[in-house]
Amino acid sequence: MNTEKEKMLSGELYNAEVPELVKERMECKQLCLELNNTAFTDPDKQAEITKKLLGKTGERFAVVPPFWCDYGYNIEIGNNFFSNHNLTILDAAKVTIGENVLIGPDCCISTSGHPKETELRINLLEFAHPITIGDNVWIGAKVTILPGVNIGNNCIIGAGSVVTKDIPDNSVAVGVPAKVIGESKR
Repeated sequence: MNTEKEKMLSGELYNAEVPELVKERMECKQLCLELNNTAFTDPDKQAEITKKLLGKTGERFAVVPPFWCDYGYNIEIGNNFFSNHNLTILDAAKVTIGENVLIGPDCCISTSGHPKETELRINLLEFAHPITIGDNVWIGAKVTILPGVNIGNNCIIGAGSVVTKDIPDNSVAVGVPAKVIGESKR
C-alpha cells in the first residue's frame, strides 16, 4: 500500500493532513519565514536560504520575498531566474522552471487541486499534477498557473492571466482562461 506522500508524488488522490506531510510543510514554512525575514541588504543570506529551501537552483537567481511554498524539494529553477514579490508555489508535485525565467509580482503556481466530488473534498482528499515552465519565459504580474500545465520555451504570459491548459513554444497568452493571441518575438 502506498503512503500518502507516495500517492501525492504519483498524482493520485491523497490526504495532505497526515503527520508526515504536515511536518514537511511546517519545516518548509519555517524556511520560508526565515527567507522572508532576511534583510534585503543581505542577498547572500537570502540565496543561502533559497538553496536550502528548493530542490535545485541554477547559478544565478533571485527570489524577492515574500515567497511561500509547501514543500520546496519539488521545485527546480534554472539559471537566471527572477521572481518578484509574493510568489506562491504549491509544490505537492514537481515544478520545473527553465533558464532565463522572469516572474512578476503576486503570482501563484499551483500543482495542487481538489476533486469535483463533494464527498472526496470534505474528506480532505486532493491531487497534485506537475507544472513545467520552459526557458526564456516572462510571466506577468498576478498570473495563476494551474495543475498539470506546461508552458513552452520563449513564452509570454500576460498579467492577470489564469493558465489552465498547455501553452506551446513561442506564444503570447493572455486572459482568463489564458488563450494564445500571438507569437513572442525572438
